[in-house]
Amino acid sequence: MQLHRKIHEADLARSLKQIGGKLLSPLDLLPHNDLREKLVELVLSGVPPGLPTETAHGLQQLRDTLAREPVEDLNVVVFGGGTGLSTIVGGDSRRSSWSKSPFSGLKSLFPRTRSIVCVTDDGGSTGELLKDLPLIALGDIRHVLLSSIQLSLLQELYGLTETEATRTVALLATIFNYRFSTRPENAQQILRDCGLVERNILPKVIQEGLEKRIFHLFDDGRLHKTLSRPHCLGNLILAASIYKRIPDRYENVRLASEPMLVRKHLYRGIAELSVLLGADELAVLPCTSVPAQLSLRYTNGAQVNGEYKSGHTHRGYPIDRVFVNFCGEPDVSSSVFDLIENADIMIMAPGSLYSSLIPVFQVPGIAEAVKKNGKALKILVSNLWVQTGETDLSMVDPERKFHLSDLLKAYERNIPGGTHGLFDQVLCLSLKNVPATVLQNYAVEGKIPIYLDRGKVRLQGIVPLECGMYSPSVLLEHGVIRHDPEQFSLVVRTLWATFRHVASGSKSSPALVSKREYFFLTNCELPSIRYSQIREYLAGISIELGGQTGKDVETIREILQRILWNHKDIPLAHLQFVKGIQCIETEEWKRNQSWDRVYSFFDPSDGLLKIRQDQFQVESDFEVAFIVALGQSLLGEYAHQKKMLPVLADRTTLGKVYHLYLKPPADRNCYFTIEDLSDYLALARMVQDPGDKNHYTRLINGEEGFTPPGLLFGLTYAWYLDNRFASHIEYKMAVIKVDHSDLIPEQVKMRSRREKLIVFFREVVFGH
Repeated sequence: MQLHRKIHEADLARSLKQIGGKLLSPLDLLPHNDLREKLVELVLSGVPPGLPTETAHGLQQLRDTLAREPVEDLNVVVFGGGTGLSTIVGGDSRRSSWSKSPFSGLKSLFPRTRSIVCVTDDGGSTGELLKDLPLIALGDIRHVLLSSIQLSLLQELYGLTETEATRTVALLATIFNYRFSTRPENAQQILRDCGLVERNILPKVIQEGLEKRIFHLFDDGRLHKTLSRPHCLGNLILAASIYKRIPDRYENVRLASEPMLVRKHLYRGIAELSVLLGADELAVLPCTSVPAQLSLRYTNGAQVNGEYKSGHTHRGYPIDRVFVNFCGEPDVSSSVFDLIENADIMIMAPGSLYSSLIPVFQVPGIAEAVKKNGKALKILVSNLWVQTGETDLSMVDPERKFHLSDLLKAYERNIPGGTHGLFDQVLCLSLKNVPATVLQNYAVEGKIPIYLDRGKVRLQGIVPLECGMYSPSVLLEHGVIRHDPEQFSLVVRTLWATFRHVASGSKSSPALVSKREYFFLTNCELPSIRYSQIREYLAGISIELGGQTGKDVETIREILQRILWNHKDIPLAHLQFVKGIQCIETEEWKRNQSWDRVYSFFDPSDGLLKIRQDQFQVESDFEVAFIVALGQSLLGEYAHQKKMLPVLADRTTLGKVYHLYLKPPADRNCYFTIEDLSDYLALARMVQDPGDKNHYTRLINGEEGFTPPGLLFGLTYAWYLDNRFASHIEYKMAVIKVDHSDLIPEQVKMRSRREKLIVFFREVVFGH
């Protein structure tokens, strides 16, 4: 191999010297200015037509030499999340078309490709598993594992022909992507429904290995609950592969409290399944064995927990910072560090900006390990499209869409120690040959390309490379633009060739590791424990329904369970004053609606959230009503008396004064300290009486509207959790977006109050 490599290096150097030594080099006839882009264009598109014979021959010879670049013994490490990572490794295994060409991608040219996968996903089947099992998110691992199956390993292990291997992988994709929504009666039903009973397709060893894992789902009592939830079978097979190694005496409660009991079995379970399916033993590694949760903070100060929720809550503000909350001390397998240390090529896969790469590099030690490897080619692959909720707004200028330089700045801000030494090139998908009609169709769907501002990217010390890495056939047949795994692998091979033979002088040297703090916390509650506590709490509260709600008590409990599970920001301590929920019939609703149209409140006299009957009809309405009242409950029994008195002058009513008399501190039964409550009332524009610390007033001019502090708290609580819940609070908060001027002092004061209110809710109420 070494002799072959030296001969090849000489051939490539000779070809480049010959073709580049002419006064007008044939390379000048290729588009682009950067040599790497020229060579990639030559490899992907071939020799341009109409060139003189000698010129065309020289370019073809160079193209052939690049195609012979020996890369099969190179160590490639890819970082990222599910879809983007799996697409470039071996294609998206969830697509029905994948089984037609399942052995393309990086793994076809670079068989020593390994993936380090993000574990903060909490949606879909993965989120359902987290309710019951003290495991990391498995969905992306399953996704990447299927895409990592190699033809050569299937042939070596099971003696399959290429046709047989393709049929095997097609059936594996069907099995692993099979989903059910109702509990299967037994293992045999799953075997039938997912197609696993077709013994004439799968090798016997794979057949038996998968059957054992599916039967284990029914045999292991620790996994029984999972079968009652909607699931993707591949996730359950992964869970069974892990659990069949863990002794039965370790119940889930103990595993949750002693995570190291899970650690070694987690890695071995994934490795065993990888080998069984025909992937490398280390093909897929989680970035950590500790469950983790994503947290996003927006430029208006609000913060959202949970990857799924962050993708569905559109704040209207750019994302400022990203944090990862770990359920314990972050742990990384030594295999991860070994792979990084020995990597020849490291690739940061495309994917969600804030929920794919950044969580991986916030795991302690991983970013530093990448930076210390100074010999590897390091490539960041840019996303093609702006992503709603993540990259649809720029911090530099929220009025415009995301530019590539914005993406790089986001990485710089959120990766410990910054990006220096993490990657030196960013690979962008070229759209120069894409018909305008295709881009217009995407625009109608709200998909807008991330703009390549090449000059600004270069000023950031990163080389931008624009390449046509999409499938021309898919574009022609379906009008769809996607990263193409085969094209991508050719691009990487070409970049490796230029890195080795042309640009060796620009290799990055080992970077000094910054002492910057990590952006993570280790006090995040294990999801399965939180879910169990939610169920226990809901089982103990009273639910009183009227005759016209159309729902029974158990249905309401299930809805509440979903609400509290989805809103991971709500600490369970916030429920301490709520003893139950009571439905009030519409004609019996006595609350004065002169100031609002909110149909729920917390009654401190009996500890019940009281919700008007019509709010039970639509789940989203009930969710808002419940959360507003829950927020109000945090104030507890804080008020002794509330009254509104007119302000008169010469018998003319000029306005009103709202008087709030607090109970003595010893009688309040409030979630907040005396100081915290005082701070909140000041933010609600209540003025403390200098002579009586328990007396607050608020002057209301004329017919001006007014939101009492209790209601304001509930509405702001709901707005903070999801700004779609309280539109008029969103209107109040919109002042933060306005460019303020010192010429209008009141506007400055108002903006400052809103910002302080958000900080109060973030730090004091939700403890972020």
